[in-house]
Amino acid sequence: MEALMQKEMVMEEDCCSHCAAKREHGKAVKATAAEAGDARVQTRKLMPKQAALILGMLLFVLGLFLKNTLDGAFARRFPGVPVLSLVVLLASYLLAGGEVLLRALKNIAGGKVFDENFLMSLATAGAFAIGEYPEAAAVMIFYQVGETFQELAVNRSRRNIVALMDIRPDFANLKTEDGIRVVVPGEVALGDRIVVKPGEKVPLDGRVLEGSSVLDTSALTGEALPRDVERGSEVLSGSINKSGLLEIEVTKSFGESTVSKILNLVQSAGSRKARVENFISRFARYYTPAVVIAAAGLAILPPLVTGTPFRESLYRALVFLVVSCPCALVISIPLSFFGGIGGASRRGILVKGGNFLEALNRVDTVIFDKTGTLTRGVFRVTRIVPAEGFTEEELLRLGAHAEHFSNHPIAVSIREAYTGMVDPSLPGAVEEIAGCGVRLRMEGRTVLAGNRRLMEKEGVRGILPHGDPPGTIVYLALDGVLAGYFVIADELKGDSAGTIRSLKDLKIHSVMFTGDSRAAGTATAAEAGVEKVYTELLPQDKVALLEELERERRGAGNIAFVGDGINDAPVLARSDIGIAMGGIGSDAAIEAADVVLMTDEPSKLVTAIKIAKKTRLIIWQNIIFALGVKALILLLGALGLATIWEAIFGDVGVALLAVLNSMRAMRAGRT
Repeated sequence: MEALMQKEMVMEEDCCSHCAAKREHGKAVKATAAEAGDARVQTRKLMPKQAALILGMLLFVLGLFLKNTLDGAFARRFPGVPVLSLVVLLASYLLAGGEVLLRALKNIAGGKVFDENFLMSLATAGAFAIGEYPEAAAVMIFYQVGETFQELAVNRSRRNIVALMDIRPDFANLKTEDGIRVVVPGEVALGDRIVVKPGEKVPLDGRVLEGSSVLDTSALTGEALPRDVERGSEVLSGSINKSGLLEIEVTKSFGESTVSKILNLVQSAGSRKARVENFISRFARYYTPAVVIAAAGLAILPPLVTGTPFRESLYRALVFLVVSCPCALVISIPLSFFGGIGGASRRGILVKGGNFLEALNRVDTVIFDKTGTLTRGVFRVTRIVPAEGFTEEELLRLGAHAEHFSNHPIAVSIREAYTGMVDPSLPGAVEEIAGCGVRLRMEGRTVLAGNRRLMEKEGVRGILPHGDPPGTIVYLALDGVLAGYFVIADELKGDSAGTIRSLKDLKIHSVMFTGDSRAAGTATAAEAGVEKVYTELLPQDKVALLEELERERRGAGNIAFVGDGINDAPVLARSDIGIAMGGIGSDAAIEAADVVLMTDEPSKLVTAIKIAKKTRLIIWQNIIFALGVKALILLLGALGLATIWEAIFGDVGVALLAVLNSMRAMRAGRT
């Protein structure tokens, strides 16, 4: 305790280093904010634009007053008034739409002619040309009002990323020979020791060497339940130390730490577009030139063919241009996906892109790994069956020493069942046989520990049980003779059965893959309610079986595989959608999976699917509503039955309603 107090005193004295670290971190945060589109920075950028827009709106009201109240009755007595109203409306137009005009000119100079800026500039310039000054100013003002609301909506949907930025640690208290030195986390190397005081963020992944505490991991997992840690516990960067002082040995560099991987994953999520997003982008590239050509035809052909006055046909063309702007689709659809991804991450579900969120809609089969996914992965020895000539104590001693070097939960359960002391020097020449078990030399004899496949492969003599009891069977053999076996049971997670029922309600089939025996796998599947189970599978067998299922179901929906993200990395990468559950802190989970469920709850999968379905529903609502309203006003405008005011609603009003509807995606999955 005294040593820890001294560390604290040295830390307080080293304030200069702390300030330097904070300055360096500040530079990193600014760069990260720029990359992630920090909503607070974007909001500050909006302020001058909003001020110009408000002033433009005030001048617009004044211009309308001058035109409608004074231009008629007092035009003869005050001949300068009509000119004054034109000047005021023109000033309103330039204040509100100057940015749009500049963007249109820059895009034209850069070879990008046909976009919404060009449409708005062309339509309003035409309105001024035929003397519709209020309409021209109104189009630009309401267009900019819609743009402002859209930007505010995007910023709001980014708040979840901004909140995630708060998990980035500011500094690390590095323990050196000269005391505690405050540094930026990137300066800490593997094997270094750091100190984390109460209230501070854990800056890097590591293992607790001294102290005990309670960690708040909600920023990582989305769960409010605190986690107790003590000497030997693994801790993740981004957690908040709530109570005791901790000394931690760093096990991952900052670039490879959990917090860095999560931040990189979330920031890059928007770059993977869904098919509907890519379609809308391509659609807009061809749609806008077609609209301009159609509007030109609508302005020129009627006077030539039917004798319609040119001013009237030009007005119809302007209505056509205003209402045809594709803003509602171009803005609201990406915003819906962004909102869905943000809403999912708040619930501890990381989706790597809109394409994967869209793919979740088409899932009709979910394959679960058994251990650590549907079950807790906490094993215990329930039966010890020694062969003739062996005792339970001898069997436990052999098993504990054979599994001494393994961190597998089954190996841990055997060691925990042994009450004696394990001598690490006894096991020698340990050979791991993938998917089967281990072979080693111990006290001059050959020991085998593993499954039935290993015993048969090695030609072990002895009577093996015919009907395996429910549970995982670990056999032991000594010099080629069966010494006995352990029955090891795993417990189903509390929400596993409910998850399978919810999937059935969504008409999604469930399958389970496991390397366990047929008896153990069948018992777990029956308890969880899984429809189909495949047992005694090696890692490569899972990939082959997945490919076989895909061939059988060619043309059907997507297959999702849910695993722990470590042993199942190959099949996670091979499936249509790989979902790593409880994979927080696992490199294999974050790298191989398309979706990461950051807690050990299978029910998060159902939440992810519901978020995907609600996001898709919102997107199609926007598409149908926007295209329907625009088509109606386009038809009315072409027939001369709609004015620019209806066109403004068809563009700005529809876009604004679509954006507001898109923001509902951020609340998807709430119960």
